[in-house]
Order: sequence, then structure tokens, then C-alpha cells
Amino acid sequence: SSHEHKLNFRKSKEACLSYIQDALLQKQWKRAAEFLTCYIESLEKDYSREHIGPSEMIRRIGTEILWHHSQSSMKEFSCFMEQMKTLGVKRYLKVCLEHVFHLLCNGQIDEAYQNLSLAESWRFGEQTAIQDKEMKLIQAYRGLLDYYSWSKQKNILLEHGEDGFSDLAVEQEMHSYFRKAAVNLKEIIKIPGVWDLFVKCYVDLLEFYGDHNEARQVLNEYAYNSKFPANPNAHVYLYQFLKRQGESKKSLVSALKILHDIVPSHELMIDFNTMLQKSKKRKKRRLGLEVIFAALDYAGWKENAKAWSCLARQVKQIVISDKHLDWIKKEWNSRKDWWPAFHFSRYLAKRNWQENKSLSYEKALVAGILLGKDCKYFKYISHQGCKAQLKRFRMMKRFVNRHNPVYLRISG
Repeated sequence: SSHEHKLNFRKSKEACLSYIQDALLQKQWKRAAEFLTCYIESLEKDYSREHIGPSEMIRRIGTEILWHHSQSSMKEFSCFMEQMKTLGVKRYLKVCLEHVFHLLCNGQIDEAYQNLSLAESWRFGEQTAIQDKEMKLIQAYRGLLDYYSWSKQKNILLEHGEDGFSDLAVEQEMHSYFRKAAVNLKEIIKIPGVWDLFVKCYVDLLEFYGDHNEARQVLNEYAYNSKFPANPNAHVYLYQFLKRQGESKKSLVSALKILHDIVPSHELMIDFNTMLQKSKKRKKRRLGLEVIFAALDYAGWKENAKAWSCLARQVKQIVISDKHLDWIKKEWNSRKDWWPAFHFSRYLAKRNWQENKSLSYEKALVAGILLGKDCKYFKYISHQGCKAQLKRFRMMKRFVNRHNPVYLRISG
């Protein structure tokens, strides 16, 4: 009966999909391909009886199989994607984008550009909001490839001599790529979102042609517009731009302060701490101490010799001046229960001494001040340093012993 046929078809379809899933999970690409072929054939046989639109599922599974299958080629992959474009008209642009990504991953830049150009001229019925967004992405990636071509032409020109503009034909071609790239990149970064790569490329274009005001406006908008999602990279790009432009230390500090609030473990916190330590204002120097303490709360910083050097230098200055010990005390109070095991164990002392003596020196100095001369880490490192007859370790030991009362004041 028709009902029985439909029931059996549904069961066999579900069983086939289950086998495909199992093969994918076990990375059995050949087996998965065989089951997918059976699945497609069964759908074709039953298509007259029941309308089923499984193109999205077939595309996802087929893409995964072809991408990993040992005997597949990029030509076969492209043929498959072309078929998928005709199966789901509403998903045409989405499939085009995915196809382009795979072409780019295989270094086929020209083919990717051609696909983007064809997709940009595609029209079907009334354009929906989703299609509008996808079309803007198509245009943005075409702008990205125009930027890539512009960059290649620029490098050719710069290699020709000091003026960099000896070949007029190449220069004209470069300007053509610039105009096309700038138009599309400018459009995509107006839409709230995370557009890091597009922003970097657009700013590079603007800076090369000396339009620094436009570049600044773009980066400020990207970093501070509340419609855009919080994005640490936006503040990194703004800071790097301000630094290249030789902006005031106040502007640089302001940019890094926001970055610190978002990602206290960012690698630029070393630069931030250094700038703050050099300030004549107590408020900024105190912030510098907070910044470096906060960075060292993260495991990725545990063996960062620069970070420990920054902390050691500032802590030592405070101890010598005998001023602002309350700054250290405040930072230490929230960490004294877990930093000793996290940073200053005997095991870490042995490992740090073997792998990086400069790191062990900076850490031992901090450990001695924060935990006193009986700290396991400080005792092991100072003993090894003195045993190796290294002068600065002897001086460190004397410094900590002389200022041991500071530890008592910090610990309360």
C-alpha cells in the first residue's frame, strides 16, 4: 500500500542517515560516500510520491566527505558545489560563499574571484533581507581579493626603486584595485559585526594613500560604536594605529585601558604597564601595578619573564621608597590564598631554574617580598643562584633579607 511504502521509505532513509553519521564520526569517508550515494538514489526513486527537500543535508554531508576523502579532487568538489547551487535557489549565495572559502583554502584565488563575480550578478525573485546580507558578504570578499591584488602590485612597485612608481601601467592597475577594494570594504564595515580582517585591509589602503583622518574615523567607529559587539581586536587596531601616528601617551593609555577592561590577559598589557610605570601620576602608577598583577593571574603568563620583570621592578621600587606599600597589600590580599601554589611552589622553582634563570630571578624577588625569606620558591632559587656564584642572586638574597619586615607589613 501507499502508506506502507511511505513508512518503509522513512525507516530506510533514517537508517541510511544513521549509517552515514556513524561513518562520519569514525572518519570512514569512503563508507560514508557509499551510503550517501544510496541515500540520494533512494530519494530520486521516491521523489514522485513525496516531496522532500534534503539539499541542505546532502550539501553539508557531501562537503565534509569530499573535503576529507583521499581520492577526491578540487575539480570534483567544485562540480559538487555547482550542483548544490541549483538544488536550493534560496541558499545559492550561501553555497557560493562556502565554495569560495574552499577555493581560497586551496590557493585558487582567480577561481574564487570568478565565483564571487558570478554570485554578485545573480538575481532570483524578490531579494530578502537574508539574501541582502549574503550579497554584502559576497561583495566584501571580492573587495578582500581586490585588496590582495592591490597589495601584490604595490610590492612590485616598491621593489622598482626609491620612488616606487617607475612602472606607470602597474601603478594604474594598482589604483584600479584600490578603488574596487575600498568601495566594497567600506560598505561591509558599516554593518554592526566583527569585521577584523576587512577593517585591517581598509585601514591599510587608507594609510598608504595618506588618508589618516578617514582611517582614524573607521577605527574609532569600530572600537567605540555601541551597535558593534565588544571586540578586543578593535581596540588593538586603534592602539597600533595611534602608535604608528606618534600620538600622545594619553591617547595610547586610553586605548589600552579599555582593552585591559575587556581582556586583562592580553599581551599588550606589558606595553600598558610600562607606560603607566613611567608616569609621574600616582594614580597611573598604581593602575600599572594592578594591570601586571591581573595579567599574572592567567596561566598563559606564568612563565612570561617580561611580565615578572615588570612586577619585580615596580615592587622593588615601592619597597625601597617605603611608600605605597598599601598598593601591594591590596593586590596581594586577594591572591595570597592561591598565588603561592599557582606561582611559587618548590616544583616550579626547580623547573624555572632549569629552563630560564632570568625568569626564576624575577619570580624569586617577587616571592621573597610577598611571602618573606622563608618562601620555598625564594629559598630554592636564591640557594641555587648563590651556589652557582651568580652575583645578582646574592644581591637579591641580601635585598629580601634586609627588607623582610616589609613582608610582615604586607601580610598584615
